[in-house]
Amino acid sequence: MLKYFYLIAVFAAMLALTGCGTEEVSACELPTVRVAALRGPTALGMLDLMDRSEREETENAYTFELVGAPVEIPPMLARGEVDIAAVPGNLAAVLYNQMDGAVQALAVVTLGVLHIVDATGEVNSVADLAGRTIFATGEGATPEFALNYVLKQNGLIPNVDVFIQFRAEPPEIAALFELGQAEVALLPEPFASSVVARFDHLRVTLDWTTEWERVQADYGLVMSVVIARREFIENYPRAVEIFMQEYAASIAFMSTNTAEGAQLAVDAGLVPNVDIGMTALPRTNMVFLTGDVMRRNLMGFYRVLYNETPASVGGQLPDDNFFFIP
Repeated sequence: MLKYFYLIAVFAAMLALTGCGTEEVSACELPTVRVAALRGPTALGMLDLMDRSEREETENAYTFELVGAPVEIPPMLARGEVDIAAVPGNLAAVLYNQMDGAVQALAVVTLGVLHIVDATGEVNSVADLAGRTIFATGEGATPEFALNYVLKQNGLIPNVDVFIQFRAEPPEIAALFELGQAEVALLPEPFASSVVARFDHLRVTLDWTTEWERVQADYGLVMSVVIARREFIENYPRAVEIFMQEYAASIAFMSTNTAEGAQLAVDAGLVPNVDIGMTALPRTNMVFLTGDVMRRNLMGFYRVLYNETPASVGGQLPDDNFFFIP
């Protein structure tokens, strides 16, 4: 699998940033690194880092804030309240364009995690979605654009042939399933596994990453990107280097230690129990793509989105200054 190749590669070619000379005192200081991430798959790869930080086993000192919706993170970055954020893949480009290049992409950390959850027993292909209402989260973010793209490539026009209703967070969709008011949903892991475990009549039918790859074989479905404020990168290069090493190690741990990772997900309130966590983690597609590999994957993904909906990446493709490549 590609994700395991990338996890191995990151340790073989770990970043080497500018060292600290005697006149570079500010660059050598290690401030408390303030990190924000979305609850769900975007935050899963960070859980081991969060745990080790709490136990004071990291070289950097950290604070972490998990938020429920993508719209909560841009103001935090703009006000300088956080230094680093794990955000939806398309939002990283939007923020770069809207904030005049004030953020840079450090790494791609999650690929496709979306799944169709079905209560009817009749959805076995994208074509079977015709005429149905799909409930989804991620309006204005990668899930919306990935959903629309795959539907269109299969000849289904969103909100003409297929109807889409967005909700702010997955628990709202779970409530609709419970009330019998939803039949089909597009949900990310770990929420897809969690909702299926709650209701006997639900099943995960379509892996949206597989459906994406059927119609777009060249570039993967990028779900999450870690970005940082450019000012923070310039002022504290050593802290950024350490963060990337510690984050890469966290993703590797969460990818290869399923039981322990599942318990961390339970402790963080991302899944209700270890069994569901152990089902969800292997489906989360955690990676750590940096440097030229990150740039190639992101630019290919952004071109797909831009050709469909320019606003999805902020109206224009990001230039090379968007990518943090030491």
